[in-house]
Amino acid sequence: MSDIQHLQTEILGQIAAAPDEAALEAVRVAALGKKGSISALLATLGKMSPDERKSEGAKINLAKDAVSRA
Repeated sequence: MSDIQHLQTEILGQIAAAPDEAALEAVRVAALGKKGSISALLATLGKMSPDERKSEGAKINLAKDAVSRA
């Protein structure tokens, strides 16, 4: 399992275990906020080669979308 998939699984598990809306919001901010874990991955794209950026960017965006929908 890739780091991105592992991170997505971990975040989705935290969402499922969140007891209330405040906890859900905390998970959302930790994942998607300005300094969130998925946002940090997106920031690394600029340091990658164009080919890496294309493949990794797609994976990161899929994880971001899955977390956003949850």
